[in-house]
Amino acid sequence: MSHPPACALSFVIPLYNSAQTIRPLVQAIETLAIEGGHEVILVNDGSRDETAALCHEIVRTAKVPVTFVNHARNYGEHNAVLSGYRHARGAHVVNLDDDGQNPPAEAVRLWRHALTTGLDVIFGHYRVKQHSLWRNFGSWFTNRVTDLALEKPPGFYLSSFRCVSAMVAREVAANQGPFPYVDGLILQVTQNVGSLEVEHAARQAGRSGYTLRRLMRLWVSAWVNFSVLPLRIATLLGLLTAAAGLVGVGVVVWLKFSNAGPAFGWGSLMAGLLVFSGVQLVMLGLLGEYLGRMFLTINRRPQSVVREVVRNG
Repeated sequence: MSHPPACALSFVIPLYNSAQTIRPLVQAIETLAIEGGHEVILVNDGSRDETAALCHEIVRTAKVPVTFVNHARNYGEHNAVLSGYRHARGAHVVNLDDDGQNPPAEAVRLWRHALTTGLDVIFGHYRVKQHSLWRNFGSWFTNRVTDLALEKPPGFYLSSFRCVSAMVAREVAANQGPFPYVDGLILQVTQNVGSLEVEHAARQAGRSGYTLRRLMRLWVSAWVNFSVLPLRIATLLGLLTAAAGLVGVGVVVWLKFSNAGPAFGWGSLMAGLLVFSGVQLVMLGLLGEYLGRMFLTINRRPQSVVREVVRNG
């Protein structure tokens, strides 16, 4: 049985090496006028700088309710978001990046749009993105991947700047898998979603924690966690390769009996072996990815481990 909300809006902020940006971000949230009140949930995801110490100080001095959740190590942004959802007490929950690129005033616009439309989720659609070129490409590719893997309207823009209802946050936070993909979990809970064009500010300090490796892990999670489409593609690829092999056998037989073909030797044989072996290894790797994630889930690899939870007030 769910408890009544303690406030109107919760701000969930995953933190990773955010010592230079977290204080001004919380100060901006403190100045907001929100009917029904608001709170801040700070989730420190294994930062290696002074983020944890600053969060303890913010809890002591903040003018709004603040909850500090400290992970034992780094688990990733999506795991940190779910930790924040579990401690949010608002009727709606909005995600903010820790770098100041999501202005709190724009988060309030998302919340008001959710109230006006009655939608369960409002995604922020950036008017102009202030990311680097390769990061913009990564976001574009992620959305194209999710067009195929997730049950969402084609072309609908998903972003980490989102406002969800307490019901959606509660159901999504119930997931215990070690490789969560928040947008996929949201779309499994509800299709009652919308978007709103918002401003995207320049990064206030530091550099993005999203490396190419992290983006690739995100793409794999979007595909493997919510769809068997990769397996079907692998099956189709195997059938096409087998068909090409049968055609090749027919061509070789015809050339043999017509005495029209060139002499085939080691080079052509090795080329064929490399093609077929490569296809087989891709299929085995894909199957291994599914089985490996199942193995880690069954063995209860932790989604996150919380070292401490500190609240003010």
